[in-house]
Amino acid sequence: MTQISQTVADLRATFDTGKTKPIEWRRGQLHRLKAMIEENEGAILDALHADLGKSAFEGRLTETGTVLAEIDHVLKHLKRWMRPERVWTPMTSQPGRSMIRSEPLGVVLIIAPWNYPFNLLATPLIGAIAAGNCAVLKPSEISAHTSRVLARLIADYLDPQAIRVVEGAAETAKELLAERFDHIFFTGGETVGRIVMTAAARHLTPVTLELGGKSPALVHEDCDPALAARRVAWGKFLNAGQTCIAPDYVLVQEKAAAAFVAGLKTAVTAFFGADPQTSPDYPRLVSDKHFARVRDLIAGGEIAMGGDSNADTRYIAPTVLTGVDLEAPVMREEIFGPVLPVLTYRSIEEAIGFVNARPKPLALYLFSNSRAVRERVLDETSAGGVCINDVVMHLAVPGLPFGGVGTSGMGAYQGRASFDTFSHRKSVLVRSEWFDVALRYAPFSDAKMKWLRRLM
Repeated sequence: MTQISQTVADLRATFDTGKTKPIEWRRGQLHRLKAMIEENEGAILDALHADLGKSAFEGRLTETGTVLAEIDHVLKHLKRWMRPERVWTPMTSQPGRSMIRSEPLGVVLIIAPWNYPFNLLATPLIGAIAAGNCAVLKPSEISAHTSRVLARLIADYLDPQAIRVVEGAAETAKELLAERFDHIFFTGGETVGRIVMTAAARHLTPVTLELGGKSPALVHEDCDPALAARRVAWGKFLNAGQTCIAPDYVLVQEKAAAAFVAGLKTAVTAFFGADPQTSPDYPRLVSDKHFARVRDLIAGGEIAMGGDSNADTRYIAPTVLTGVDLEAPVMREEIFGPVLPVLTYRSIEEAIGFVNARPKPLALYLFSNSRAVRERVLDETSAGGVCINDVVMHLAVPGLPFGGVGTSGMGAYQGRASFDTFSHRKSVLVRSEWFDVALRYAPFSDAKMKWLRRLM
């Protein structure tokens, strides 16, 4: 057997013993994961800075702090989630009790991306542990420093009989996908998502795909354009735009366009200073290949702000484009970098039509103080999630499932949704034997007995 095949076989043997099913094991592993973060946060943040240039503040905000909050939320609710869920039993199945029992799936595979390399590996892992599974973890080789730290720490802190990290590049991922898992959780791009789904189909393995796409922000004239610009700028240039739910482009109503673009310039200066290249809070692109791709996208419009770049440090300034060519790559590809096209619209009908003419996005953002406009956008568009009068922040609500729709993904996770994703909800009906015995000796006529037995 290859090393990967042996790893999967070892984990399956562990799962078959029932070791991971008791709540004590699940809670214990979650507490160990929490201790791992708290005792090694400095090493994790250093790795994130080495891979992406993230400041310690941004690393805590979007990576370690988010994961710690998720652990606390799951620990608080896990006992209740594990209880059998009683459901109504109709007369035809009486006397009896009906329930749904959540049981672990088995051995799951989690493939993480490079843009939030700690968060997007640890968060689905929390769900897998909470549901009682064994897990193989594949961090991204592109964020190599974080991958190495994760491999070392997880081996030291978590149960090695149930949770393993497998490092490697595309060939390693291919070998992993050749194995049979009970669920595959993948975060990344649409192209690789298709490869993952094709591989899973060979074993009829269910998948969760978090894929991204071009998430629009609609800015209606009745909102405060300066506030909208500040919030869009924060969400767009977080992690230098390398965020799957970052606003990919903005549709702003014509009357508010000038004020909105001016607000973007003001916000970027407030966040990163006059020269973001010297700011300790502004990250870098993850690789030379990614840098070159994003830099080339700037040619798709007129530069209203930014446009500067430095290949040696993989720096691209926060850039705003106007006069964008709709056929240019910047409007056809997911940008995944600090380049923001700003387009205008006349009516909300036009904006809705523009969004609906394109694949369904992972997120949709609307800035409007009109209830009618909000309801119309919610009713007439489709997206994985919607945030009104802000961006990205819907991800911070643990009760909201996070996931895509259409080409932006399938399945969801976070909080209870993670527990459900890595569980099988098993239907159970328990009939009472005493009733059948009682019927044998009950003083009923033959006709009534026939009727009663039909109900059983």
